[in-house]
Amino acid sequence: MGIEQLYIIILACIVAASCSLCGVFLILRRLALISDAISHSVLLGIVITFFFVHDLNSPILILGATLTGVLMVYLTELLISSKRLKKDASIGLVFPLFFSISILLINLFANDIHLDQDSVLLGEIAFTPFRLLFLWGLNLGPVSLWVMGAILLLNIVFVAGFYKELKLSTFDSGLAAMLGFFPTFIHYALMSVVSITAVGAFESVGAILVVALMIVPPASAYLLSHRLSHMIALSLLFGVLSSLLGYLMAFLLDVSIAGSMAVMTGILFFLAFIFSPSQGILIKFLLYHKQRLLFSANMLLIQLLDHEGTHTEQTENTVSNLVIHMQWSYSFANKVVTYALQHGFVNRSNDFLTLTSLGREKARHVSVMDS
Repeated sequence: MGIEQLYIIILACIVAASCSLCGVFLILRRLALISDAISHSVLLGIVITFFFVHDLNSPILILGATLTGVLMVYLTELLISSKRLKKDASIGLVFPLFFSISILLINLFANDIHLDQDSVLLGEIAFTPFRLLFLWGLNLGPVSLWVMGAILLLNIVFVAGFYKELKLSTFDSGLAAMLGFFPTFIHYALMSVVSITAVGAFESVGAILVVALMIVPPASAYLLSHRLSHMIALSLLFGVLSSLLGYLMAFLLDVSIAGSMAVMTGILFFLAFIFSPSQGILIKFLLYHKQRLLFSANMLLIQLLDHEGTHTEQTENTVSNLVIHMQWSYSFANKVVTYALQHGFVNRSNDFLTLTSLGREKARHVSVMDS
């Protein structure tokens, strides 16, 4: 592996960690769409600021983009507070307006600079090794690494420094206000950090991957844990893992690096969605079948108890009769009987079933509970 590939991988991991760290609180605050809105809206701030500074490498671009992101959030909340539009409609109204204006400005006044729609959406992470930072004649590596490294450090300091405030205002903003934690300030500070992260990752990975890394890894982590500290750790893990596996996928298939990383976030989410120990499809499927088996076993015990000691016992308390009256398949009826046998509820003699003392007690208990 060459130094150029190493630069790309390191940058991707740093971007993933920065975005995932912010994304956890967006997911918990039900502001997932706001990351998409901010990542597109900051382009307007970049374009307008560029018209004044005429330098794509100017740090003032980050300031302009951040202010635009915060302005977008403010206008969105202004529309929500009017009670005429819901949150999703308000976001869907404001950010396409900002993004459309920025695209028009680029096409009209900035066609000759490296700020096109493809770069905005997909990024140019493969060009990372070619934009180097030199200081006193020394090559310090790609500029993007230093920029995103500083943003990651900012995110870590922000989350660590305001962890208690972020946690309380996320789960109970009313209580946070009563305790003097200023939830509104924390909210706009978080939106500012999200804007800074979005604009920092903008040129390197593009808006699509910024959104994917801010939303999908935290969403995957949310499926696996509802504890905030664990969710943050899992989100960082999923983000970095998506970057590494995405780069490998892009290398093997010779396709877009940013696109491959976005696809990999989706694949990891799909795996978490299936195998989550508390909310996964697999565990729900197994739980459903377990509950169905338990309910059917209880029905079996009640059936045997109802006919126990009667003249119909010999014909009613048989596996064959269960298939007819319970409308079970023969294989499922045998599965229910096997379950009852394993738990010591019944005895079986060929096709004939009888209750044990434990089974009789269980059947009476179920009958009382159902009555």
